[in-house]
Amino acid sequence: MSTTQILILGGLAGSTIFLGLPVGRIRTTSTRWKAALSASAVGILLFLLIEVVEHGIQPVEEALEGAVDDGASWARFAGLALLFAAGTSAGIMSLVYYDRWVSRHRNRAMLGPGAASAAEYDVNWLAGLSPGRWLALLIATGIGLHNFSEGLAIGNSAAQNQLALAFALIIGFGLHNATEGFGIVAPLSGSEERPSWRFLALLGLIGGGPTFVGTLIGKSVVSEAVSVGFLALAAGSLLYVIIELMNVNRQFGHKTLVTWALLVGLFVGFGTEFVLEAVGA
Repeated sequence: MSTTQILILGGLAGSTIFLGLPVGRIRTTSTRWKAALSASAVGILLFLLIEVVEHGIQPVEEALEGAVDDGASWARFAGLALLFAAGTSAGIMSLVYYDRWVSRHRNRAMLGPGAASAAEYDVNWLAGLSPGRWLALLIATGIGLHNFSEGLAIGNSAAQNQLALAFALIIGFGLHNATEGFGIVAPLSGSEERPSWRFLALLGLIGGGPTFVGTLIGKSVVSEAVSVGFLALAAGSLLYVIIELMNVNRQFGHKTLVTWALLVGLFVGFGTEFVLEAVGA
């Protein structure tokens, strides 16, 4: 199979994320609907966090076992462990500090109800986003980092001529990504101002596009360190957006509904993982 065909299939695996994005344009005043969708998104993201940490820490554990049991290099273990720790820290803290920067710019720009100033017109586009859109953008970023690592897996399989595995990954990740669109737009559902199709397309490109990029890089570069680094970044990013979404859920109330919806999202995530296992990925 040619490189172009593999890249097209990798892009298709990432494009299924667009299937859930139109839900963000649904307008409703029901806090129960908002709470249920937001909590199910948390469940999906919790599953992704578990999956990312599991795959990211596996090479570190294997390096440790090799050093202990087989006399392999301790330097490799130390390097991978530090890489995972640094990547996770960078993933969460970069979003914390960037969120603070955006908040300062937003507060500086908006001087009061009905007020307009030069600062308001000069404000950075990101700083002008509503809290719901900003959170959706953060979720898309975290999922995008995760999907980049999925693309690496597809590309690496193709590079090693394991086409059956590559096809299995494409099918499984495509199904898996279809659920991630709901997680991205959860903060936007029911908002008074509908997100534009252009903004939803941007979220889809940020969340799903890295699958294609990862496939491109994975086809030509097989690197354990690169995979661990991006999985660690994804873990930190996902942890941050989970914390933010939990704060949103707390404001909605409906504790029982939120708990059930979270479990549903978590089980849906594991269900897609079982499909991957069933096809041998």
